[in-house]
Amino acid sequence: MTKQKRSQDASADEPTFEQALERLEEIVEELEQGQSGLSEGLTHYEEGVKLLRKCYQLLDHAQRRIELLNRVDADGQEECEPMDEGSTSLEEKAEKRGRRRSRTKSSQPKQTDDEIDGPARLF
Repeated sequence: MTKQKRSQDASADEPTFEQALERLEEIVEELEQGQSGLSEGLTHYEEGVKLLRKCYQLLDHAQRRIELLNRVDADGQEECEPMDEGSTSLEEKAEKRGRRRSRTKSSQPKQTDDEIDGPARLF
C-alpha cells in the first residue's frame, strides 16, 4: 500500500474539524452536568483533550495552507508551492515564515534627511 493511500485511509477514520468540535461540545456539556462517575468523567476528559488537540492541528494546517496560497512575490505575482509536511522540520518552517514576513514588509528603504540624492541603492 502506498504512503498516500495509507494517509487517506487514516484520515477517513479521523473526524473532520466540525465533527471533532461537535463531539467536544457534547463532552463539555456532559462534564458540566456532573452526572457521570469519576472513571467515566476521566475517560470523557481524555477524549476531549485528544479532540481539542486535533482541532488545533487542523486549524494550524488550514492556516499554513492559506499562507501558502496568499503569498505574493515582489512583482505582485502569486506564489504557490505544494505543502509537503514531512520534508521540512519545524525550525525550517519557522525560518521560512520569518523570511516571508520580512520580505513582505516595506521593500523600499526609508529616506533620511541626510541623503541628498535620495535613498542609497546598489543598483
